[in-house]
Amino acid sequence: MEEAGKKRLYKKLKNKYRLVILNDSTFEEKVSLRLSPMNVFTIIGSFALVLILSVALLIVFTPIREYIPGYTDVDLRTDVINIAFKSDSIERELELKQKYLDNIGLILSGKPIPTEEVQDVDSTKDYNEINFVRTAEDSLLRAYVESEDQFNISNAADASEDQFGIRNFTFFSPLSGTVTNEFDLEKKHFGVDVVAPENEAIKSCLDGTVVFSEWTVETGFVIQVQHGNNLLSIYKHNAVLLKKTGEYVSAGEAIAIIGNSGEFTTGPHLHFELWFNGNPIDPTVYMVF
Repeated sequence: MEEAGKKRLYKKLKNKYRLVILNDSTFEEKVSLRLSPMNVFTIIGSFALVLILSVALLIVFTPIREYIPGYTDVDLRTDVINIAFKSDSIERELELKQKYLDNIGLILSGKPIPTEEVQDVDSTKDYNEINFVRTAEDSLLRAYVESEDQFNISNAADASEDQFGIRNFTFFSPLSGTVTNEFDLEKKHFGVDVVAPENEAIKSCLDGTVVFSEWTVETGFVIQVQHGNNLLSIYKHNAVLLKKTGEYVSAGEAIAIIGNSGEFTTGPHLHFELWFNGNPIDPTVYMVF
């Protein structure tokens, strides 16, 4: 019975129909097409496939992709910081020019030019005998200043102050959210947990090659990206993996969607790890979430 129904359906799909376009006044036949339902489905499917491929190619090979969430231009942050530096310099130059013009005005009007206030130096003290010893307060101040400046993209800290030698790398934050669980070697928590809204795209922090993109029981959908200088980034508990093993990804390119997969999770979040020469390092030292 089912086979007979399938045969009838197949026969209907192959039935030929004629589409005729006539002149309404003379009834002259202008266009005549012989079509079947199968031909119509084939034509519509081919047109849809060509349209999808055209849109995909347009997005991949044109700057339009930068307007899609997950394909942010990684150079944007550098440009913003450079513009900020230039703005500060221009503002400083304008202040100096304004002071110069004010002084010219005072000179032309015959008024005295105000001098900068200078604190009197106590001549009773011998400043050559001052002993510069680092105190606990100095160390705390130094640590505070370094922590405030550690996210500067142009940070030129020397290798002696950077035990891993990667401080000058331009890291792209994989996700913007709230860090709920920080890096802790004593508790064997080798990364940070970042909470963000559902369906947020997770991005690669640097250029690299996907070396692992699979499901694990404990951490769900996991993707690992191998970068240069023996640096490895790991992204766990994803809902969807957008890249496969062996694919090359650029910094800022979407590689997964935030999720709640795996046994070791209590809610939608990203567990992000950064490893250098086989050692886990604190990601918050090098990027802002």
